[in-house]
Amino acid sequence: MGLSRVQAVFFDLDNTLIDTAEASRSGMLEVVKLLQSKYHYKEEAKIICDKVQVKLSKEYFYPSNTCVTDLRTSHWEEAIQETKGGVANRKLAEECYFLWKSTRLQHMTLAEDVKAMLTELRKEVRLLLLTNGDRQTQREKIEACACQSYFDAIVVGGEQKEEKPSPSIFYYCCELLELQPGDCVMVGDTLETDIQGGLNAGLKATVWINKNRIVPQKSSPIPHYIISSVLDLPAILQNIDCPVNVSI
Repeated sequence: MGLSRVQAVFFDLDNTLIDTAEASRSGMLEVVKLLQSKYHYKEEAKIICDKVQVKLSKEYFYPSNTCVTDLRTSHWEEAIQETKGGVANRKLAEECYFLWKSTRLQHMTLAEDVKAMLTELRKEVRLLLLTNGDRQTQREKIEACACQSYFDAIVVGGEQKEEKPSPSIFYYCCELLELQPGDCVMVGDTLETDIQGGLNAGLKATVWINKNRIVPQKSSPIPHYIISSVLDLPAILQNIDCPVNVSI
């Protein structure tokens, strides 16, 4: 491939290498089925799941003092009580949470074409997985999709002092690989963390995966390159010193 200009690629995990959003939707569908068939919640089942989804989107983890199991069980407990009223039902909340979680993890897989791409890239550059999030949650995803063998290093934001977009976590990644920021490329689906972080740290380039062809706000960070699928990355890397904002 001839990637002499780039020495390492940092990959985000969620919705970059694995379809976390779809896996979560699959988990929610199983909970809806459970609530409707076993507990006879009809319209309420979807309302409860929608409420939990909102709570998940507002989560913020403090690495040293958050138990994700307790937190997310509480999301379900609150959503059930808000929807059905009455006393809190911790047992049902736990049943919902663990069904959602186990189903979600079952659906977190690396596609064969993604595996093939990573294998080929690693013949010429070093690969690092850089993912934000709670330590337990992200490590469970990494194990579920069995991606460890494709990377030279794995860095989880919840295990560090700061997460993306802080430059410090990118510098730490560079140190692990004994490289300079200008040797590395960041690839991810989130402008505010993956792309802004790569820009903050002065990486050689940032590559935004815009699968849904979203039109970003004018105030959003501007990636060097835009692609619609992570599988388009090799073509970008071959021309990494071409003019910026190339999209395919």
